[in-house]
Amino acid sequence: MDKFLEAVENKLAPLAQKLDRNRYLTAIKDGFFVVMPLLIIGSVFLLITQLPFQPYLDFMESIFGKEWTSYFLTVNTMTMNIMTLFVILGISRSLAKEYKIDIVGSQAVSLLAFFILTPVMKDTAGAEGLPIANFGAAGLFIGMIVTVLSVELFRLVIKRGWVIKMPESVPPNVANSFSALIPGFIVVVIVNLIRIGFLLTPFETAHNFVFEILQKPLLSLGSSLPALIVLILFEATLWAFGIHGSNIMLAVMTPIWTALAVENAEAFARGDVLPNIVNMQFYSNYIKLGGASGTIGLAIACMFFAKSSQFKVLGKLSFGPAIFNINEPLIFGMPIVLNPIMLIPFVLCPLVLGILTYAVMALGIVPLTNGLQLPWTMPPIFSGFILSGWRGAVFQVVEIFISFFIFFPFFKVEDQKALKVEKGVM
Repeated sequence: MDKFLEAVENKLAPLAQKLDRNRYLTAIKDGFFVVMPLLIIGSVFLLITQLPFQPYLDFMESIFGKEWTSYFLTVNTMTMNIMTLFVILGISRSLAKEYKIDIVGSQAVSLLAFFILTPVMKDTAGAEGLPIANFGAAGLFIGMIVTVLSVELFRLVIKRGWVIKMPESVPPNVANSFSALIPGFIVVVIVNLIRIGFLLTPFETAHNFVFEILQKPLLSLGSSLPALIVLILFEATLWAFGIHGSNIMLAVMTPIWTALAVENAEAFARGDVLPNIVNMQFYSNYIKLGGASGTIGLAIACMFFAKSSQFKVLGKLSFGPAIFNINEPLIFGMPIVLNPIMLIPFVLCPLVLGILTYAVMALGIVPLTNGLQLPWTMPPIFSGFILSGWRGAVFQVVEIFISFFIFFPFFKVEDQKALKVEKGVM
């Protein structure tokens, strides 16, 4: 068994390290770090209009009138519907820092390139404007692609020395403006040629092409149960060898699952049927109860049922963080890493929780998550209530019991071993 684990680790570790250090995946993660607080703020304002408590809703209507929700939904609209712009700023900043080039220039050129590729629309009066829908989830993938392309072109031109160099006496902000002129011009020319090229195709715009060819299939795949099962197995396997599987997996899935969550939030705000079962909230709040692999049941077992001093102490250290979905004390303190016994429930538990959650939501027993962006540290039961109402909260209680019963037999084996060691039996 040890040789098998060592062989798997030798195969997985290099791949995981490459993924974790990939500059583009890192930049995408940084881009979503920028937008996530804003989405949470927008979700709070959406929640204000949707609290499932009729006396509160009647009170708000009596104060602000029948259209009272519009006073708060504007904040939600301006976060959800222009999220791509913030992601572009975050990605371009991360790549510019990596390449040690002008950050502001990179951000400005990336935004300009995105706007150039965004089709201009006309209303019935003939007035022109950019469609805000393309700045939300629908434009997310084209935004990421054009940002990477723009910064790479910007860097390449600078690397070749095709810049206007000003004397040292010129203030840095003025010098940076001139040094970005030629690289920015070349980026704009190339992006505009791309725009013209798409006009000659049936897609007409880069937005339509990326959405139909890339984004729609990825969203469909990312919301499917088979893909979810594969991702859960991949994440748990990486964690099993001490590699931060959540970070690596989310670097790939965050754009997909966030876009799916935003679609749900937009439908929720309109009062429409929610379209997506699997999304970021499904993963963060119904599978990761207590942390990666749903270890909240293991934390409870350590806290209340440990016989050995080792696991009694571990329970005290791990139970508090587990309430807020942090389980590194358990993963490395038990340990779960490279522990053949504990790896069985560590892989099994998230699969059971993921499949069961998908089933109860598909059958309508538990409402789909409403797309509200919650911090991943939001404790279970509270998160279930906010995302899916009282049935979501009750179901999370059921999940906690399931997690406990999955982990408990394996925990008892480890606890008995530790107790024998402490008594000098082994």
